[in-house]
Amino acid sequence: MKKVGYFKSISKTFVFAFFFVLAVTSMASAQEGDAAKGKELFNANCAACHKLDAKATGPALRGVSSKYDKEWLYKWINNSSQLIKSGDAQAVKVFEEYNKVAMTAFPQLSTADIDNILAYTSQPKEEAATPVAGAAPVAGQAGSDSGISNNVILGALALVMALLVVMLFLVNKLLNNILKSKGLEVEVKSASVPLWVAFARNQFLVLVSVIFLLLVSAYFAYGYLMQVGVDQDYQPIQPIHYSHRIHAGENGIDCKYCHSAARVGKHSNIPSLNVCMNCHKNISEVAEATATPEHSKAFYDGEIQKLYDAVGWDKNAQKYTGKTNPVKWVRIHNLPDFVYFNHSQHVSVAGVECQTCHGPVEEMEVLKQHAPLTMGWCINCHRETNVKVEDNAYYEKIHQELSKKYGVDKLTAAQMGGLECGKCHY
Repeated sequence: MKKVGYFKSISKTFVFAFFFVLAVTSMASAQEGDAAKGKELFNANCAACHKLDAKATGPALRGVSSKYDKEWLYKWINNSSQLIKSGDAQAVKVFEEYNKVAMTAFPQLSTADIDNILAYTSQPKEEAATPVAGAAPVAGQAGSDSGISNNVILGALALVMALLVVMLFLVNKLLNNILKSKGLEVEVKSASVPLWVAFARNQFLVLVSVIFLLLVSAYFAYGYLMQVGVDQDYQPIQPIHYSHRIHAGENGIDCKYCHSAARVGKHSNIPSLNVCMNCHKNISEVAEATATPEHSKAFYDGEIQKLYDAVGWDKNAQKYTGKTNPVKWVRIHNLPDFVYFNHSQHVSVAGVECQTCHGPVEEMEVLKQHAPLTMGWCINCHRETNVKVEDNAYYEKIHQELSKKYGVDKLTAAQMGGLECGKCHY
């Protein structure tokens, strides 16, 4: 009996070890591929309909490789319609779950491309990094933490003032002690002197107070003047209410579908109303679920009608009338004329996400200026952001030379010359 129990114990251990190895192997297989390249492919092909952690037009894709067999995913991504027609039970279930709308086919994606996308979707969700207090600056970034907070300056001024007052009382006490030791003590009149009179008679205290008030006034004047031209949180009312929350958030429309010039030009364009009509020829009203306590279904339907009036579209006859009314959009983000900023350089070359500068637009009902867009804000970004050199031959040679000079593997935009005045001012 003891031997039987012993063999049972060994069997259980073997079974546990087998399933543990199987789980580790499946996790490792899910991590195959290059996550960095997968992110690029995801943004280019998947982001219009999918998000990693939230359901959009399609399901959330984080961890999708653990839900479906990889071979099945290859077939589904390359041609979902063909897989559905073959009668595959899993494909039919997904098809029916999403209102019998087949996913767009991507025959151009190879198995290696799909492996890269799956590696990206298999990454754990990253939490916002907390900056370490007192961390030493990276080589070549001397001065990145040299900025002093205005609150620190004000606190230092207050401390200096307090020290001067203490020193004043100590000096007065010392002088009185010296006078007493020499028998030159002056009799104090019984009638007390008013405080303001005593203050006015003490020229040293008056001088220190005047200097302190001047410094404090200069501090607040500087703080006020530095906000001139800074339009952070500027949120104007537009002639047609356009909800980024609905379009970029719930519908998952890629920013660059509407603002297509951001990929290839200096300026990001205001979308033509023809781009809006690509969808709204067939969408003349919103679903009840789209309405919010602030904005009813009737409100959104009325805004769509404003779009029709602007382009001259008769939704009943399904044709253009030829009567148009230009929309006078109110510009939100505006840089001074002496500042050079190229959208394509940041969006296409550097791979900067739109939300980096414009904030979580997919959550904004009414768009506003998220960032201050000041020179200091841009400089800090250049100091903290690594230059993207993968598959970018333009930076290869200079990256090799400067990375050896600074002794780092990754170079920031600042180390590559991103702090030179002529880069942004001309």
